[in-house]
Amino acid sequence: MKVVQIPNGQFVENCYLVVDETTAQCAIIDPGEEAGLVLEKVAAARARPVAIWITHAHIDHMMGVASVREETGAPVYLHRADRGLYDHVVQQGSAFGIPVAPAPPPDGELVPGETVRVGNLSFTVRHAPGHSPGSVCLVGEGVVFTGDVLFAGSIGRTDLPGGDFDKLIQSIERELLTLPDSTIVYSGHGPETTIGRERRANPFLTRVHRSA
Repeated sequence: MKVVQIPNGQFVENCYLVVDETTAQCAIIDPGEEAGLVLEKVAAARARPVAIWITHAHIDHMMGVASVREETGAPVYLHRADRGLYDHVVQQGSAFGIPVAPAPPPDGELVPGETVRVGNLSFTVRHAPGHSPGSVCLVGEGVVFTGDVLFAGSIGRTDLPGGDFDKLIQSIERELLTLPDSTIVYSGHGPETTIGRERRANPFLTRVHRSA
């Protein structure tokens, strides 16, 4: 498995390419503002996109969906609880003064407990609400893509519509802290980290456990 991290746009959002090097197929996770850059990275990796996975439907994680879907033909998947956000990406953009193309209708759902595949690679979908109602984490062999659920030293914000701090902490404890400490965390913003590092040192998580 090859992971290509693509920080992009004014929100410095991390899009990821997940490439199965044996088949040259790839999944594109959260194509953000700079769709052109994402497509350049796909070409550089000599990979064929077979899926677009949306960890959650906030504007910074899906501004490039329309362009990337049109250029690659790869089907788009997200959790049904974020469909309202997804369908209103134009209105999300207006709130920030950013013009955004309407997103195409999604092709399918990311269903909790089910497995999604790219080439010979497989990932389990875990529902982790709190940052948004339909946030998901994608768990593969030794890795997890967390969207804006968990960051290096931080967690997702919960002051946006649909956010819930207590629910987010519960999601992290249930869906992420149950993973091995060695699991590499690829977040929606910032550098990669590990589950063990966040368990030991993330102030939001240690604070909760100290007060419990």
